[in-house]
This record gives sequence, structure tokens and C-alpha cells, in this order.
Amino acid sequence: MVVTRREAVAIVTLSRPHKRNALDDGMVLGLERIARGLPDDVRALVIAAEGPHFCAGLDLAELTERDAPAGMLHSRMWHRAFHEIEFGRVPVVAALKGAVIGGGLELALSAHLRVAESSAFYALPEGQRGIFVGGGASVRLPRLIGVSRMRDMMLTGRVHDAESGERLGLSHYVVAPGEGLERAIALATRAAENAPLTNYALIHALPRIAEADPATGYLTEALMTAVAQSDAEAKRRLSEFLEGRAKKVRE
Repeated sequence: MVVTRREAVAIVTLSRPHKRNALDDGMVLGLERIARGLPDDVRALVIAAEGPHFCAGLDLAELTERDAPAGMLHSRMWHRAFHEIEFGRVPVVAALKGAVIGGGLELALSAHLRVAESSAFYALPEGQRGIFVGGGASVRLPRLIGVSRMRDMMLTGRVHDAESGERLGLSHYVVAPGEGLERAIALATRAAENAPLTNYALIHALPRIAEADPATGYLTEALMTAVAQSDAEAKRRLSEFLEGRAKKVRE
């Protein structure tokens, strides 16, 4: 993997194009280290890929015969790495293209925003290979598309293209071929301009509020509102708005 910078945005590029960027253990652990060890001046992260494909999933060459405890611990390692991406310090944008399948889709789901080039296609072929998802898809994906649609993908091997993927919620944006990375960087740059505490609330508090019972959700929202508006950065931005020096919302 290669890590570069575009001002406040770090860009990590999967760089195994000869394997369609299939994930081996070293790459998964590397993603975890990168997400955990971002410099303080990095305010957003983009996950991109070299070559025509984002990620074709688990490198099956590494799928050695494991007993049940070893298989469970291997899956938990993927969970830990992708949790570090989803619940880290900064917003994460994935730039998708070509194959986004199996573990590659699981990686994409750990990002907060997903930009798909029109070449992107999504699948969960584990059902046809006699295995089960192990990188968090059974938790994250039903929350986006529902259990029945995920089950359809696994029972039948159904493949969704970029357009149907956007309709389902697998991506937030669809762009022309070759435009995914720049759009992802632009979105990450825009998110990086937000107050860090607000971004932290969107990453950590918002999904937990959504999963809570209403009473707990309302209380958590109120507490997060109080914390956010007490921050010095929030006060500065509100003052700029009241004084007419902040950008207004435009279409």
C-alpha cells in the first residue's frame, strides 16, 4: 500500500493490481495501522486502489485450512481493522471502481462515504465458495440494504452494477470512469473543513443514536449538542455566521 497526502487529506492506495487488490493479512493489518496512526494534521482519509479494480476480496491463496478457533480469530482481526476505519478520528471516503466484492465490499462499507466509478460492481460470492462473510458484512450491509437483499446476493451470487448499487445505498455518488479518486478527495477535503468535534460526533455518536431506543437517542443527541456547541471552534464559526462572514447554503 502507498500513503500520500493532499493537504489535510491522507490517501491510502491499495497496490496489488495483479491480484485485483485482493486483501491479504498484511494489507488488512496495514490498513489498521494507518487508520490508527494518522498524523494530527490529517483531517480526512481516502481509500483508493491502483489499477482497474478496487478490491476483489480476500486473497484466497491465503485461505489455509483453519480450525474453528483460528478461523474465528482471523475474522476478528478483520473486524478490528475495519472498526478502526469506521470509528477512527477522521471521516473516510472510499473511491470505488471495478470489482468491489467480498472482503473488498466489507472494506468499502467501513468508509463513511463511497464514490463509485461507473465501472464498479458489487458481489458477495462467499455463498458459492462454501464460506461465509467474515469482515463485518453481516452487520454493516443489512443496515444499508436489508437482510433480504444481502441474502439474495449470497444465495444467488447476484451482482449489482454501479447504478443499482447507488440506488441500494452501496455508494453515495456515481461518477464517470477515471473521476472517482478526484471526487473522493474533493469530498474528503470538504469534510476536513468541518469542526473536528462535529466530525467526531458524526462518526461516533450518530450511528449509536440511530441504533438506540428513542429516549436514549434523544438524550444522547442533547448531550452531544451541548458538547459540540461549547467547543471554541464552534463558537468561532457561529460568530462568523452571525456577522455575515460565513458561506451561506446554496444549491
